[in-house]
Amino acid sequence: MHRLPTLLRRIPRGTHLVLADTVAAGLWFTVYLGFMHTNVGVERAFTGPEWLGWLIAAGVALPVAVRRLWPIPVLGVVVAASMAAALTHLTREPAASMAFALYLVALREPTRRSATALGVALVAEGTAIWVSMAGNTVEPVTGPVFYVVFVALFGLTGWLTGFVVRTWRAAAAREAEQQAQRALVDERLRIARELHDVVAHGLSLIAVKAAVGHHVAAEQPAEARDALRVIETTTRQALVEMRHILGVLRSERDLAAELTPSPRLTGLGELAQRARLAGVEVDLTVRAGALPEGVELSVYRIVQESLTNVVKHAAPARCRVLVESDGNEVRVEVTDDGDPVPADRPAGHGLIGMRERATLYGGVFSAGPRPGGGFAVRAAIPFGAAGVPA
Repeated sequence: MHRLPTLLRRIPRGTHLVLADTVAAGLWFTVYLGFMHTNVGVERAFTGPEWLGWLIAAGVALPVAVRRLWPIPVLGVVVAASMAAALTHLTREPAASMAFALYLVALREPTRRSATALGVALVAEGTAIWVSMAGNTVEPVTGPVFYVVFVALFGLTGWLTGFVVRTWRAAAAREAEQQAQRALVDERLRIARELHDVVAHGLSLIAVKAAVGHHVAAEQPAEARDALRVIETTTRQALVEMRHILGVLRSERDLAAELTPSPRLTGLGELAQRARLAGVEVDLTVRAGALPEGVELSVYRIVQESLTNVVKHAAPARCRVLVESDGNEVRVEVTDDGDPVPADRPAGHGLIGMRERATLYGGVFSAGPRPGGGFAVRAAIPFGAAGVPA
């Protein structure tokens, strides 16, 4: 018995519903066979041959088993058999099978087609009931209006249920598609930020060292060779990261899984060393324990972009980098003592990207000139126990 849930999970999707329809059809068929021997007053309601009763019962009930495969044909067979049941006085209430069929018609077929099918089914069934009661020799308990309204309510209930479920599923599908589109846009923005960080950082160092090499090539060839060595190393590292990101774009695999954050806080020392080679004296202090992976990547990229801006706009200069956390929030501060920054200088893509990385996790970000000269970048990113984007 303990293996039964496992076996049930292995049944193909939708098979349970088909089995339920088959059981319902079998039970309904048995009920209709019993109607052949039902009396109204002192007379037997159904007076036709036995084989006809079996045929009508089969036509009314058994098609329900395959209503999910052929909704419209099943509805046609059920309505025709129900009309025969009413005209032969087998029963005047063959409404359940018709309602079952109308549910699938409204669920699977376009609204105009399903509404037409509903109208045809109700008119045909109502006409058959009215005619059967007009020529009935058995005194009815109630009038024909009661039976017509009864069958119409059953049919409308089945159709409206299917229509509502269809509308709900369509809305859910649209919402899922919109979420997928938003996720795709978020991934593309994330890739754009990664490319910007990699390219801007690498090219900034290359530009600075190339200028240094060109300036001292004649008088200090050893320093020029050092500059060329830094350019070579930086270029190789930037190309490796760019190939990784572009390889993800060309593949059909999950972008989020492929772009798993690789830079860690342990790589901040290497960033500081590269900045020192470009003429920036970096004082790096890291007092942070384990951070969620996404938060750690954001901290790394904020420090990387800040150092890139110092190299581009302030070198040679002194720069202080502080990264510390208290278990619930990580704080990043990058300050330099370079030349004063013009107040009207527009914010570049780097500052925008840093702000996005901080606000993604519900953090705060600020960047601007310092009162005594230089520039300051500050960010505070909460992560708590979950470390998920806000």
